[in-house]
Amino acid sequence: MASNVYRNGTGSHKGATRPLAASNSSNVKSTSFKSRIPPSNHSPGSAPLRRSNSAGGSDGVPGRVRVAVRLRPRNAEESVADADFADCVELQPELKRLKLRKNNWDSETYEFDEVLTEFASQKRVYEVVAKPVVESVLDGYNGTVMAYGQTGTGKTFTLGRLGEEDTSARGIMVRSMEEILANVSPETDSVSVSYLQLYMESIQDLLDPANDNISIVEDPKTGDVSLPGATHVEVRDERDFMELLRTGEAHRIAANTKLNTESSRSHAILMVHVKRSVLGAEDVIPSETDKSSHFAKPPKPLVRKSKLVLVDLAGSERVHKSGSEGHMLEEAKSINLSLSALGKCINALAENSAHVPVRDSKLTRLLRDSFGGTARTSLIVTIGPSPRHRGETTSTILFGQRAMKVENMLRIKEEFDYKSLSRKLEIHLDKLIAENERQQKVFDDEVERINLEALNRVSEVERNFAGALEKERLKCQMEYMESVKKLEEKMIENQQKHGCDGFMQDKCNGEGPGSSIVEDVAEVKKLLEKEIHMRKEAQEEVNKLKSQLGQCPDSGEGGGSEILKLQKALADEVRQKKKLEEEMIILRSQMLQLTFEADQMRRCLGRNGSANAYGGLDSPMSQVRGSLNGHKTPVAALFEQVGLQKILALLESEDANVRIHAVKVVANLAAEEANQERIVEAGGLTSLLVLLRSYEDENIRRVVAGAIANLAMNETNQELIMIQGGINLLSVTASRAEDPQTLRMVAGAIANLCGNDKLQTKLRSEGGIKALLGMARCGQPDVLSQVARGIANFAKCESRASTNGIKSGRSVLIDDGALPWIVQNANNDSSPIRRHIELALCHLAQHEVNAKDMISGGALWELVRISRDCSREDIRSLARRTLNLSPIFRAEMRRLRIEV
Repeated sequence: MASNVYRNGTGSHKGATRPLAASNSSNVKSTSFKSRIPPSNHSPGSAPLRRSNSAGGSDGVPGRVRVAVRLRPRNAEESVADADFADCVELQPELKRLKLRKNNWDSETYEFDEVLTEFASQKRVYEVVAKPVVESVLDGYNGTVMAYGQTGTGKTFTLGRLGEEDTSARGIMVRSMEEILANVSPETDSVSVSYLQLYMESIQDLLDPANDNISIVEDPKTGDVSLPGATHVEVRDERDFMELLRTGEAHRIAANTKLNTESSRSHAILMVHVKRSVLGAEDVIPSETDKSSHFAKPPKPLVRKSKLVLVDLAGSERVHKSGSEGHMLEEAKSINLSLSALGKCINALAENSAHVPVRDSKLTRLLRDSFGGTARTSLIVTIGPSPRHRGETTSTILFGQRAMKVENMLRIKEEFDYKSLSRKLEIHLDKLIAENERQQKVFDDEVERINLEALNRVSEVERNFAGALEKERLKCQMEYMESVKKLEEKMIENQQKHGCDGFMQDKCNGEGPGSSIVEDVAEVKKLLEKEIHMRKEAQEEVNKLKSQLGQCPDSGEGGGSEILKLQKALADEVRQKKKLEEEMIILRSQMLQLTFEADQMRRCLGRNGSANAYGGLDSPMSQVRGSLNGHKTPVAALFEQVGLQKILALLESEDANVRIHAVKVVANLAAEEANQERIVEAGGLTSLLVLLRSYEDENIRRVVAGAIANLAMNETNQELIMIQGGINLLSVTASRAEDPQTLRMVAGAIANLCGNDKLQTKLRSEGGIKALLGMARCGQPDVLSQVARGIANFAKCESRASTNGIKSGRSVLIDDGALPWIVQNANNDSSPIRRHIELALCHLAQHEVNAKDMISGGALWELVRISRDCSREDIRSLARRTLNLSPIFRAEMRRLRIEV
C-alpha cells in the first residue's frame, strides 16, 4: 500500500527560492532526444501586465502556459519493492531539464519552465508556480493554477494542504488566499470564494452538498463561463477561508486504492473572485491660452473583476494497478474520460487546430478560459520516481510538454464603477441641499430682522413726530387764547372809559355823542377785525401742521432751539427710513428674482426629463416663493410688494449697487410683454436711455441694453426709442463695448428695430446698420446670430418696400458693405446664423436692382446651394422661385450651365 507522505506533510525540506523564468534554449539530447519545448518567442512571466482603462478595447497581452514539474520522493512501499532499481527520472534543476530513462542505455531529455526536486519546499513551489498568477489576478487578470499527474504523486498535497499543524506545509490554496487578502482593501475591495467538485460529470457544491447539479452558463457574446448556481461566500480574513476549506474537504469524495490510501475521486475546483476599485488615468487637456499648462480631469472610478481558479485534478490511473472495482471502476472511467478530453483540447490548441473539442467534457468547458483563453495559467505536473510507473510518468510529462505550446491572450476586465460614482454624487448633492437650506434659513432670518428693525424705527419716528406736533399745537392754542383774552380785556376797558367820559360830557354840555366817540368805535372795530384775522391765520397754521405731518415751523419765524433740534432729528429719521425702504425693496426683488430663476431651472429640468434626479434642489426655492408671496408668480409679487414706481425710482439712487440691481430688476420685468406697457407709461424707457447715455459702467450698459432689447419687441416702443434718440445711443454703445454679452444685448435691440418698416431711413442715418456690422468683429456665435437676424429683418423690410413701390434703387445693406459678410457666413456651422443669412440672401435677391452686385459678390452660388441643400423647405422654395423669376440670374445660370 502506498504511503501518503505528501498528504500528511512529513516531507518538508528547505530549498532556495528563485524567480520563475523561461528558457528559450534548445533541448539537450542524451542518447535519444525528442524536442518537447514549443517554439515560442514569448518568455513566460516576462510579458508586462497591461495597464488599460478598457478591457474590450485591446487584443490583450500574449502569455504562454507555464509548466513546472515536481518529483515526489519514494514512499515506504517503493523503497522496499524498487530497492534494486534506479529511479526512472533524473532531474537537472539548474538547467531546468528532466531525463526520462527508457532503459539502462537510452533516455529522453525534456525542458520545463521549472524543475522541482523532491526536496523543494512548499514555499518555493508557491513562489515559482502560483505567485506570478496571483499577482496577475491582483492586477485585474484572470488566473489559473492546476495540478496534473498520476494518482498518489502529490497533487492534493501541493495544492490543498491546509498546514494546520505545520505552517510550512501549507499548499498553494492557502498561500494564494493569504497574499490576496494582504493586498486588498476591506473598505473598497471584496473577495468571494466558491468551492466545487466535478464528480461523474456532475458539478457539486462542496460548501452546500444539497446543491449537487450546478449548470454551466456561457455568455454568447464574450464566451465567458459562469456558474450562477454555485455558493459565493465573501471572505474577510484567513480564518474564514480555512473554515471554508475544511468544510469543502470534508465533503470531497475520496477512496482507498492500491496506489493511494486517500485517492481523490473528483476534480476539486476553488474559484476566488476578486473585485478591486481603481482610478483610471487622468485626461489631460491643453490650455487654450497657455500651451505649456494643462488641465486634468478627475480620474474615473473603475472596477476590476478578476478570477483565480485553483484546480486539483483527480489522478489518472490504470485499473489493473489501482484495483478499482464496481462503483470505483465507474469513477475511474469518468476521471480518465474527462482527463482524456482535456488532453485532446490541449493537443488541438498546441497544433493550432481549427476545431477545439471544448464541449466533450464539463471539465474542459470549465477550463475554457485557462487554455487558449484570456487567463494567465500555470500548470504543475507531479510525477513519481518508481520505474514501475514509467508509462504513467511518460504520459504526464508529454501532457506538460503539449501544455507549454498553448498561448493565451491576457486581458483585464474593467468596468465603470457607476455605483461608487452614484453614491459620491448623492452624498455631494445631499451636502449641497443641506448647505442651501442653511443659507436660506440665515437669509430669511436676516430679512425678518431687517423688517422688524425697520418697523421699530418707523414706529419710533412716528411717535416722536406726533408728540412734537401735539406740543406745538398746544403752544399755538395757548398763545392764541392769551392774545384773545388780552384783546377782550382791552376792548372792555376802552368801552368803559369812553362810555363814562361821553356820559359826563353830555350831562354837562347838554350835547349828544360827538365825532371822537365814532372814531374810537371805528378803531376798536379795526382792532377786532385784526384779531379775528390773526385767529384765522393761527387756525390755518395749525391745520397746515396737522396735514403736513413732517414739517415744522421755520426757525426764523419764532421757533425756538427745541424746534430746530426736532426738525433736524425728523429729517435724519426720514432719510434713514428712505434708506431702509430702499434696502427692503432690493432684498425683496433679490428674493423674487432668485425664485424666478429657480422656476426657470425647474422647468428646464422638467423638459429634459431630469426633474426626478434633481428634485431636491427645488424644495428651498419653493419655500422662499411660498413664504414671500403665497405661491404667486414672481412678477406679480414684485409689482404687488415693491411697486413699479419705487423700482424705477431706484434707478436714480446714489448707491451704485442699488442702481445696478434696480436695472437688473427692470430688465427682468421687461422680458414679459405684459409689463412692457406699464414700464413705458411709468417713464422706465426714458430712465433706461438716460442711464445708457450717462454711465460708463459695463454691467449697467449690458443690463440696460438687454432691457431696451426686450422693450424693442413692441412696435409702439420701437417708435418711442427712435424719437428719444435710442438708435444713436445703441450705435455709440456698440462702438465702445468689448464684452460679448453687452454686444449681444445691443445687437438684439438693433435687430428688433430693423424689423420696423418706418425706421429704415432713421436706422441708416443714425449709424444703426454700420453698428450692426461692426459688432460682427466679436466673432462670438450669439452676437453673430443677432447680427444675422437684424440683417434678415432689414432685408425683409426693404424687399417689402420695393415690392410696394415705396423704395427704389440698390439695397442699403449692399451700399453699407454688408454683402461680403453675408456671403462669407451663408454656410456658417451655427444653424441660427445660417438660417438668418439664407433668408437675407433670398430677400435681397427678390429686388432686380441687386442682382448684378450679388452675382459679382458670389451670392449667386450661395442662392443655388440654398435652393438645393437648405434644411428648411420654405427657404429652399423661396430661393428656387427667386432664381427662376429673375432674368439676370437666369441668364447668368445659363452661361455657367447651372440648373436649379
